[in-house]
Amino acid sequence: MSEGMSTAEEDRLADSEFAFPRERKEPINDAAHVRNAIARFDQVEGVTDEERDEAWQRIRAAAKKYGIDMGEDDWRELFRRHPDEPKR
Repeated sequence: MSEGMSTAEEDRLADSEFAFPRERKEPINDAAHVRNAIARFDQVEGVTDEERDEAWQRIRAAAKKYGIDMGEDDWRELFRRHPDEPKR
């Protein structure tokens, strides 16, 4: 469950309001949750690269909708970042 959102609130979201709709992981229904989805993207387990590609496109669309500047063009860049480098 996302911080700040109750299970009941999360349950009311449409599948399309999640980065990973089949798994209902990482809500992207507002700017704060989009930022959280980006920050936690590399922590999502049990999904394929194809699902990550699709989720990244949903996150990018939501980021644009909410005026969030994303430093990464591809989710793979999140995995290449040096551990000591701050997240954007």
